[in-house]
Amino acid sequence: MSLKGHKLINVFKVNDEFILGIYEGRLSKYDIVIKYRQKTKNGNWSRIRTPKHIHWAVDILMKMQAKPGKTKEFIDTLLKRWEEIEPLRSEEERKRRTDINYLLERYADELNRYRELSSKGEYSIKFLILLAELLMIQEKTNREDAYMFKKLLKALKEGEDIFNIVSIATHRGS
Repeated sequence: MSLKGHKLINVFKVNDEFILGIYEGRLSKYDIVIKYRQKTKNGNWSRIRTPKHIHWAVDILMKMQAKPGKTKEFIDTLLKRWEEIEPLRSEEERKRRTDINYLLERYADELNRYRELSSKGEYSIKFLILLAELLMIQEKTNREDAYMFKKLLKALKEGEDIFNIVSIATHRGS
């Protein structure tokens, strides 16, 4: 996965349906840019896409409809992780914390605990966990006082109305 003007840091196949690419960004010294490709229904890989908060938020809403208790528990796990995430502070740290082996080891328990949610919605729990971790790292690296990701997770957990969730997820405020 090449991205014009951005140096590739890591790329890995999440599963048979998704490939994640992490590139050097430009917003801060250790910024990351996250891209992905998805296997289409005809078996080809999609163009390189930027993950949007609205995409995973809709997926969480779909999971919430099917398994509300387990999905809220999953959101709590992400909220807890949000509080723990530190910004990237070195090139070595950026390379290590965006490595698939590091990420899978870090989330081994969660991948097993929330596996059943993979059957609902578009995204597997593995993809969502990896994407969430990378988005949290990205947001906090670019601005330590950032809160949008956390605000969206709270809105999802608290069952706020769809208009508020969409507004938060599309960065238009509430």
